[in-house]
Amino acid sequence: MSITKVLKQLGLNAKDLKGGDLIARSPIDGRVMAKVKSDSKASAVKKIARSAEAFSAWRAMPAPQRGELIRLFGEELRAHKEALGALVSHEVGKIVQEGLGEVQEMIDICDFAVGLSRQLYGLTVASERPGHRMMETWHPLGVVGVISAFNFPVAVWSWNTAIAIVCGNSVVWKPSDKNPLTALACQKIFEKAAKRFGNAPKGLLEVLIGGREIGEVLVDDKRVALVSATGSTRMGREVGPRVAARFGRSLLELGGNNAMIVCPSADLELAVRAITFSAVGTAGQRCTTLRRVIVHESIKDKLLPRLKKIYGNLPIGNPLNGKTLVGPLIDEASFNRMQSSLKVAEEQGGKITGGQRVKVKDCEGGFYVQPAIAEMPGQTEIVREETFAPILYVVTYKKFEDALALQNDVPQGLSSCIFTQDLREAETFLSAQGSDCGIANVNIGPSGAEIGGAFGGEKETGGGRESGSDAWRAYMRRATNTINYSDSLPLAQGIKFDVG
Repeated sequence: MSITKVLKQLGLNAKDLKGGDLIARSPIDGRVMAKVKSDSKASAVKKIARSAEAFSAWRAMPAPQRGELIRLFGEELRAHKEALGALVSHEVGKIVQEGLGEVQEMIDICDFAVGLSRQLYGLTVASERPGHRMMETWHPLGVVGVISAFNFPVAVWSWNTAIAIVCGNSVVWKPSDKNPLTALACQKIFEKAAKRFGNAPKGLLEVLIGGREIGEVLVDDKRVALVSATGSTRMGREVGPRVAARFGRSLLELGGNNAMIVCPSADLELAVRAITFSAVGTAGQRCTTLRRVIVHESIKDKLLPRLKKIYGNLPIGNPLNGKTLVGPLIDEASFNRMQSSLKVAEEQGGKITGGQRVKVKDCEGGFYVQPAIAEMPGQTEIVREETFAPILYVVTYKKFEDALALQNDVPQGLSSCIFTQDLREAETFLSAQGSDCGIANVNIGPSGAEIGGAFGGEKETGGGRESGSDAWRAYMRRATNTINYSDSLPLAQGIKFDVG
């Protein structure tokens, strides 16, 4: 589907796409798709003010009715799935299946949030005082700021937005300046749902277009109760302290340096398939990308030849071609970082297979690469860093406890997995003595998380949780309530305070 047709189907007109200062280029071939107007600091402040006004009205809406808006949003996403998925491919270079999959993830979180709108449960707490009842209640928090990264231009935003809105909040979204078009398209789709809903306040969803300076406006505004930020650890180190300085809340989902331990008993065919999808999908530009394989020394020579054979035959090319499995890197800077990391890996004793730039017909302006395998003598400094590119580092181990130590000996703590048929190894990996990551899987790769589970990680990954389980609590404020229905006033802890 051509970009012109896609934009038209999504309701983006010439006024939205011409004469702006922010150039939207496709990583497919480097062509200019549109020129979008960035927000000024003044317009950003006005949008946050509108969002604050919307929150004042929206918080009074019963939660199941808030869920109805998200149900309608899910319907609109179903109707626009093909076009929005295609725009994801055009704007950030994801292959067709991944673009469609990302929109499906949006639909799924809408379904989850609709059910959640009737399950924002508190607790009844046993009181030590006779004639008293204690309980917890959960209330809307306020304006929720969402800062999203280019690699999941719509799905991660939707995790936050669907949950935040059913919890009674308004949302201000600052997308990456690499994908303004998908953000504007999502806003158009949301507005269609809001129109069908009928009485959603204006400003319930605001979008801020621009770079770092606009993000700073969002982070520093005291009216923004929660800033949910997805991106690099460097970005998180700046956002977290700035939000904390004004006593706001932050939800950080940052980098990952995810590992797979391949044990002697592993099903190697299953492991190879999992490695391939996890390591080269999205051209290695996922926070959950598999970046390290820790394989037992006895099976390395069985695993690596199979892996190299698959790597050597990967369909690399235009992501709009349905047969392509590896699309482009987002831009030249990403390509240069990959090459720099491979050079350092080689200097640290690595044996590199792949990693070179690949020419793709009619896509000369794109940065396509052969995914790389780096056989390393150990977990060197470059292995402990996250390079947002398809580089897979391979190291070996002798003892299982050594593999666990290698797995955990990185600053990041997002996702992890083990391939084994040994029950003890599997259970140890999942125990308190095992993986220190927020996600730990057995016989499945570290990528491809479902929306039903809480998503996020530990250490330099930031500690935040988004999407499923009880992650909704981050978007609400808790109140502990005590009701005295007796005719006396007993004090807690048996304190006596008689005044006559």
